[in-house]
Amino acid sequence: MNITSLEAEKVLQAAMAKAKEIGVSMNIAIVDEGANLKAFQRMDNALLGCADIAIKKAKTSRLFNLASGEIGKLSQPGGPLYNIEHSNGGLISFAGGMLLKNNQGEIIGAIGVSGGSVEEDYEVATAGISSL
Repeated sequence: MNITSLEAEKVLQAAMAKAKEIGVSMNIAIVDEGANLKAFQRMDNALLGCADIAIKKAKTSRLFNLASGEIGKLSQPGGPLYNIEHSNGGLISFAGGMLLKNNQGEIIGAIGVSGGSVEEDYEVATAGISSL
C-alpha cells in the first residue's frame, strides 16, 4: 500500500493547522512507502535549514519502520545503532519523524516535521498522523 496524493495532502494540512495553532512555522514532509517525497510544505518564515531535516526525519522513520526519536534512543554511544545517522546519505535521529499507516495498520509512508523544539515537531507530526 502507498499513501495517495489526497491522503498526503490531508496529513500535510492537519500538520500545518497544528503548527499555526501553536504559532511555529514548520517544514513538513510526507514520504510514500518507498521513502520518496510525496508532499512538502515550507511554511512562511520556517527555518530554511529545517527543510532538509524534515525530509530526512520522514525518510529515517520509513527506512527503519520506527519513529525517528526511537532511532535516536538506540543510536546513543554504546547502543545497538550507534552511528546509524551516517548511513543512507544521512539520517536524523531525534523526534519529529513518524510512520503513517492505513486503517489496516499497514505502513503507507511517513511524516517528518522540523522547525520548532523537538516537542513541537513531535506534536505537529502527531496531528498530521491523526488525520488519517
